[in-house]
Amino acid sequence: MTDTAKPPRKKATPGKPAAAAAKATLHPRNRHQGRYDFPALIKSSPELAEFVILNPYGKQSIDFANPQAVRTFNRALLKAQYRIAHWDIPADYLCPPIPGRADYLHFLADLLARGNAGAIPRGAAVKVLDVGTGANCIYPLLGHADYGWQFVGSEIDATAIAAARTIVKANRLDKAIEIRQQADRQKILSGLVAAQERFDLTLCNPPFHASLEEATRGSQRKWKNLGKLDPRRKLPVLNFGGQAQELWCEGGEIAFVLRLIEESAQIPEQVLWFSTLVSKAANLPEIRQRLNRIGAFDVQVVEMGQGQKQSRFVAWTFQDHTEQQAWRAAHWR
Repeated sequence: MTDTAKPPRKKATPGKPAAAAAKATLHPRNRHQGRYDFPALIKSSPELAEFVILNPYGKQSIDFANPQAVRTFNRALLKAQYRIAHWDIPADYLCPPIPGRADYLHFLADLLARGNAGAIPRGAAVKVLDVGTGANCIYPLLGHADYGWQFVGSEIDATAIAAARTIVKANRLDKAIEIRQQADRQKILSGLVAAQERFDLTLCNPPFHASLEEATRGSQRKWKNLGKLDPRRKLPVLNFGGQAQELWCEGGEIAFVLRLIEESAQIPEQVLWFSTLVSKAANLPEIRQRLNRIGAFDVQVVEMGQGQKQSRFVAWTFQDHTEQQAWRAAHWR
C-alpha cells in the first residue's frame, strides 16, 4: 500500500496516551507486581544468594550497579517465573530490566485485542518481529512464555546472534523463535523481511543516545539519582551494560526511529502494527509528523510507568479498519 497505489481515505483519530499509565504502575498482567520474593528466587537459583543485599529501607534487593548481580538476578527471574532454564549473555552486553520489557509486550497485546472484540490473539498464529533482539533475546522469551507468539529476532552483531541462538537452542525454543541476521548495518527492515512474510507486530528498543559520551553522561545521572555515585567505588560506565549498537547510533534515537518509519512504509501490507519504544517525549512531535507525512492510517502513543520511570511506545499501521478486519480473519481464525 502506498499513496499512489490506493486513493486517500479517512484516517483514524490519533491515539492518546493511556490515562492509567500516569499512575506509574506496571501493566495488570505483568508478573512482577509488588516486591520480589527473594527466598523463593534463591530456592530456585541458589547462586543468587551471594548478591542479595539490604537496601537503605532494610528490604532485600540486589546491587544494580553490579553487572554480575543483575545477570544472576535476571536468570533467576526467568527461571522462576517464565520457565526459562538456561539464560546468559556475554560480558558487557545489555542486561535488560525484565518488568519494563514485559510491560511493552502486554500493552502490545492490548493493542491487538482492541480490534479483536477485546480478545488477545494467542498462540503460533501471531508472528512478531523483534528489531534488534540483542544477546539477551528477552522480548521473544517473554512474549512466547506469556502469549505463545512466534518470534523472529533480528540482529547485526555476530556475538549477540550467537548468544541469542544459544539461549533459544538451550531452552528448546527453536520452533518458536528464529534469530535472523540483518546483513546491512545501514538498514533496519529492508532486506530482512521476505516478500511473502507477514507479521502481526514489530517491536523495537532503539539506541537512545547519539554518542558514547552522551550515554556515559546519562548513566552518571542515573547513578547520582539513585544515590550510588560514590567516588570511592568503581562503577560500570554504562548501567545494565551494553555494546555500541545497543546504546547509541549516529543521530541518536530520533534518527533511528525516523529511519524505521521510512522503511516501514516500504512494506505497509506485510505488517499489521509497527511499533518502537521512544525514550524522549520531546521526539514525539517529529515522529508524529513523519508518520502523518508517509500516510500512516492510525498512530497510537501508549504511555507506560514502572515505579519512578516513565516510558512509552509509538505504534502505527497503514491498514484501514476493513483491511485490519480482513487480516484478523485470515491470520487469527
